[in-house]
Amino acid sequence: MLNPDWRLEHRMSAAADRVTVIVVTFNSAHCISALAEGLRPVPQVVVVDNASEDNTEQEVSQRLPRAVWVPLETNRGFGAANNAGVRLASTEFVLLLNPDCTIGIEAIEHLVQALDDCPQASAAGPQLIDRKGLPDISYRWRSDGWSSRGPGASGLACVGFFTGACMLIRREAMTRIGGFDEDFFLYYEDDDLCLRLQDACGPLLLQPLARVQHLSRGSVGGKARLKGEFLRGYHHIQSKFRFQAKHRGQRSTLWLRTRYGTVALLEGLLRLIVLDTKRAWRCAGRVAGCWEYPI
Repeated sequence: MLNPDWRLEHRMSAAADRVTVIVVTFNSAHCISALAEGLRPVPQVVVVDNASEDNTEQEVSQRLPRAVWVPLETNRGFGAANNAGVRLASTEFVLLLNPDCTIGIEAIEHLVQALDDCPQASAAGPQLIDRKGLPDISYRWRSDGWSSRGPGASGLACVGFFTGACMLIRREAMTRIGGFDEDFFLYYEDDDLCLRLQDACGPLLLQPLARVQHLSRGSVGGKARLKGEFLRGYHHIQSKFRFQAKHRGQRSTLWLRTRYGTVALLEGLLRLIVLDTKRAWRCAGRVAGCWEYPI
């Protein structure tokens, strides 16, 4: 007797065959075990490594033996590494997935179906679930438009942004816009990508039936965690200035840099007082980023 779920299993398998999953790693060995659980049924996985100094390569080789391993000689940033992965893909869709996300084949099928049902759309994103198992409202309307408010989506919705932690994109659309803008090393590259995808290739869809757990800020491990927090702050403020200049015409004036830097400095001092060392280092990175960004 045939398994009554065979049609569902066949449909999910067929969806996975149309997708190349691209994972960018940087000292992410601690994430690979959970990541691999959901990716085992996916035939095309590309892991682009940004010069990790831990045993990420060994973990990927052991737990995702079919994955294509792409080691970069230096850390080129999130967008550049994803672009390198997209160039290796030949499937209809690419699924950009952070290593600190866990996704199942059912979620992939829901995302593929959303784009099949709406051929004018360029990309689809899932409902992310946080560490506590609660929905993460990591989607909104366009950052160059009005500020969205309210509860999360209860059904398929058109949005202006969803996070780059997990997004299914038509490969042809990524090729048409040239992928990520590699001037953004870290942060705001997904904001920029979402705007350009909508303007050139079609709307973005949020499919809440596709549920993906995201352990936010959990993708980078290693010993130098405070250095990592400093670099997060540094690249965040620098990318913020780049994004504002590119999409809002707002130049990085000395006054603007001083304002952001002063706020970050005061927050950092308060963080030190309450012994929040991690966020204090992140604030220090923002101060450095403000100081070094060119006017």
